[in-house]
Amino acid sequence: MSGAQKDWRIAHISLDEETIIWRNADVEQERRVAIFDLLEENCFKPLRAVEAGHNGPYHLRLSVQDGRLAMDIRDTADQPLELLLLGLARFRRPIRDYFAICDSYYQAIRKATAAEIETIDMARRGIHNGAAEMLMERLEGKVETDFVTARRLFTLICVLHIKG
Repeated sequence: MSGAQKDWRIAHISLDEETIIWRNADVEQERRVAIFDLLEENCFKPLRAVEAGHNGPYHLRLSVQDGRLAMDIRDTADQPLELLLLGLARFRRPIRDYFAICDSYYQAIRKATAAEIETIDMARRGIHNGAAEMLMERLEGKVETDFVTARRLFTLICVLHIKG
């Protein structure tokens, strides 16, 4: 790496608190874990910001604006670098399916057999993985990221998508 050390990662992430209505303790726990894991290890390279000489790390604020995911990318001094808007229409079904299977999973943990829990968890992971791949496709040409980061971002998109 020439010149300044490149640090293509998210150093801080926040969710629009006005968008979020806490669904239940399980969803709140998913949010906390996703944020913790994301900050521990992620790969996030916003291409336009990098082309402009901003090599990270980045602050990211996620919100939903007019039915679109807003990714407000900033530098560590909280100066705006880029605002990405992604349509959420393609994510509605995976989000709905993910929450339905999560509800089944949380119920199963309390009363089902280990084999039943494992079956539900495999289905949950499959939905989550497919949505992460879709997010990576939607970010193509805008943000380079890895699969693990996309999975964690999808979890946070789900939390944002909860409405009363």
